[in-house]
Parts: sequence; C-alpha cells; structure tokens
Amino acid sequence: MPSMNQCVPIRHLFETHLTVSDLRRSIDFYRDVIGLQLAFEAPQRNVAFFWIGESGCSMLGLWSIDTAPLGLTLHLAFDVLLDDLLGAHKILKASGITTFSILGEETIEPSVICWIPAAAIYFRDPDGHLLEYLTLLNEAPRPDLGITSWSDWLNIKDRAVRSEIS
Repeated sequence: MPSMNQCVPIRHLFETHLTVSDLRRSIDFYRDVIGLQLAFEAPQRNVAFFWIGESGCSMLGLWSIDTAPLGLTLHLAFDVLLDDLLGAHKILKASGITTFSILGEETIEPSVICWIPAAAIYFRDPDGHLLEYLTLLNEAPRPDLGITSWSDWLNIKDRAVRSEIS
C-alpha cells in the first residue's frame, strides 16, 4: 500500500452517479426542487447530468435503472450555507418533502455531527436516495457530544459562553 506522500492529492469529488426508476421525474426533482442546473441529457442512453454549484465544478449523473448495471439506494451530501440549511425544511416542505435527522426521525431542524462539527438535514429523492444538506460549522470539534439537535447545540454553545463570562 502506498504511503500518503505517494498518493495523488485529491482536491474534491468531481462526479457521482445515481440510478433512478423514472428519469423524467428525477430530472424534474433535481432541477426544480433541488435547483441543480441540467448540463446534458442523452435520451437515447436514458441519462442526464447536472452541475452541482457552478458549471464545471461538480457533477451528478442520473441513469435510468434500465441502463445501469444495478439499482441501489445511495447517499449524497450537498454543501450549503448555514442560513440556507436553517431554511431548508420550509422549502422542502413546500414541495411535499419530509425532512429528518441523522437518526431517521422526522424533524424540522438540522442534526449536528459534533465530531466534525457539521449541521445537516436529511430527505429522500423520488427513488429513495438519501440526500443531505450539510454545513461545516466554524467551531471546535466536540466528539464527546456525539450527535445532537441544532437547538441542543445552540444551548451547549450558549452555556459555554456564559461559563466563560462568569
């Protein structure tokens, strides 16, 4: 196995793919609900590609189950700004989408993964793929806290600030 200094340095993930049961429905979902820009569609191959963020930055490919070697339920996390994360529940709810915590419980607030730390809210696409809006928090990691709700995270931070002041 090569050592870390012998590996090619990776800057970021450029592309990932999902299998879908209804390509047109999924195109509509990822374009109209998620807000991704359709980059290319090849109807003869039952595939569509979307830009994630700016054109040329990252790409999502959607393949009709008919053209893919197998169907899986997969997970994707989209990096979003904190204000957008905190408002995501309302936007998704308006499209009839239920949001839930990292533990799979229905919720309107993000979960905080304290060892990173990052805040995230989860939902599913029409094929059941697990999607996540995630924001890295500019805080010190707190692995001792495990996973908590956004409101509990804010309370923990507030108590820490008050104890520093006293």
